Amino acid sequence: MFNEVAPHVSRVAFLIHPETPAHVGFLRAAEAAAPPLKINLTALGVHNAAEIERRISEFAGEANSGLIVAPHAITVEHRYVVLGLAARHRLPALYPLRNFAVNGGLISYGTNPIDPFRQGASYVDRILKGEKPGDLPVQFPTKYELVVNLKTANAIGLAIPSSVLTRADEVIE
Repeated sequence: MFNEVAPHVSRVAFLIHPETPAHVGFLRAAEAAAPPLKINLTALGVHNAAEIERRISEFAGEANSGLIVAPHAITVEHRYVVLGLAARHRLPALYPLRNFAVNGGLISYGTNPIDPFRQGASYVDRILKGEKPGDLPVQFPTKYELVVNLKTANAIGLAIPSSVLTRADEVIE
């Protein structure tokens, strides 16, 4: 996504909660994908707002920087801190949930937060009809949303390519 939206970005910070196993997996996948794209990836492990502030501010001091935010209670709880820092440092940033983009983030790509609740209703129905919960399959999200905030793109001096805009589920103007 950075190559399309901000081709000048060569340094990307990945904001994670380091003790979350899924984040370690996300980080490993990103580390494998970064070299062919000529991106230097840096993990920023955080546990609270103060660490978010310090780590992003330290990282953003060099040119051609960008930010990826992993989904976690810490990043969601402190989303306005993250969004404010990205805006202050003019960092192109990719977020995991649409509420980040709606609240001023550049781009979000993640699961639709309503879908798991819809799937849950069918599970309740099946259980009430006699199926055992342990026999029901685990279902992974099937719908992902791409949200682009053009106001933020303009504020940080990015022109979002039409190839990204046509794929977007929502464009905030």
